[in-house]
Amino acid sequence: MALLHSLGVKLVIVHGIRPQIEERLQLRNRETQFVDGIRVTDADALDAVVDASGAVRTQVEALLSMGLANSPMHGASVRVASGNFVTARPLGIRDGVDFAFTGEVRRVDAQAIGRHLADSSIVLVSPLGYSPSGEVFNMRADDVATEIAVELKAQKLLLLRANQMLEAPGGALTRQLTLSDARRALAELGAMPRTEGGEIDPAREFLTHAVRACHNGVARTHLLDYRLDGVVLQELFTRDGIGTMVTAEAYDTTRRATVEDIGGILELIAPLEGQGALVRRPRDKIETAIQDFLVLERDGAIIACAAIHPVPGESVAELACLAVDDAYRKGGRGDILLGAAEQEARAGGVERLFVLTTQATHWFKERGFADASIDDLPVERRELYNYERGSKVLVKPL
Repeated sequence: MALLHSLGVKLVIVHGIRPQIEERLQLRNRETQFVDGIRVTDADALDAVVDASGAVRTQVEALLSMGLANSPMHGASVRVASGNFVTARPLGIRDGVDFAFTGEVRRVDAQAIGRHLADSSIVLVSPLGYSPSGEVFNMRADDVATEIAVELKAQKLLLLRANQMLEAPGGALTRQLTLSDARRALAELGAMPRTEGGEIDPAREFLTHAVRACHNGVARTHLLDYRLDGVVLQELFTRDGIGTMVTAEAYDTTRRATVEDIGGILELIAPLEGQGALVRRPRDKIETAIQDFLVLERDGAIIACAAIHPVPGESVAELACLAVDDAYRKGGRGDILLGAAEQEARAGGVERLFVLTTQATHWFKERGFADASIDDLPVERRELYNYERGSKVLVKPL
């Protein structure tokens, strides 16, 4: 966090306190009830909540004040601002259960938080809220973080948990979801909202926060396993990341191509064919393989395309005809389309993606592709290799 702060990233940290609350309650021989994963905070529990919150906040402030020992950050001055930024209201009585001092976010003082961020401070928020009448309410840290992210229109909301990642069919980690994908996944989980212990299913909980945040202006929501060393830096500064990311819908829509898109694809790739960056593809060839194409559409116009040609009988596919309109090349559309193509390939059981290119070698290498030889190509593709064109062969494991 200190490193991110030194790079100019505006940080709001919301810390959790559930283990510390449990520890204090055990020392007092007290127990609290959980309903749908939410603590019923009675007066005894509230004392433990306030005690735990103060202790954890102080510990975090101390660690941030220390800087990073044995590194260039040692002795760095990191200012931390805390305060009553969150106004709460009681959760009240639900299904006959009085949640007492358990609350929910009523209002976030985004202006006050913004002033501290503008003053180059890290804002540290405890999962407590205060009512206009002076009462203190216990809240869930993820709920508080999500509401603050929405009010600030944050670029990213990072939710850190312990080994509760989203898995795709087959057990692989789900790396990326659009807002629409997240909504569909949340609907599929609707019939199983709780774990065997009675708590809300972690995947459902994350998707609920991600959908709310991205629907309300947060660009990205990330789910990370905090037990992995350097997980935040790996997620933010490596291309594939290390967790699961939900992205807000943009004006651009990625979808499978249809025959109606052939004209737009031909118009898009024509300049690149003229430059020799792409092999010329006649209309009938594109029409025959149209089911292999993905397109990126903006306001009804095709602004990018790519094709994934699976090799029959093998877990290998060729990525071909990746093209982006000149006017949109600096907007990351190539990365968006490449990510969608890789996701489609994985879903189809592809384990290895190869590409042949003459002019985009470095672009693909920067995105995880590595040099390969013609001999590494599937037999039928090797037989079609154009030696006069001399394309470089690159491979990426999925």
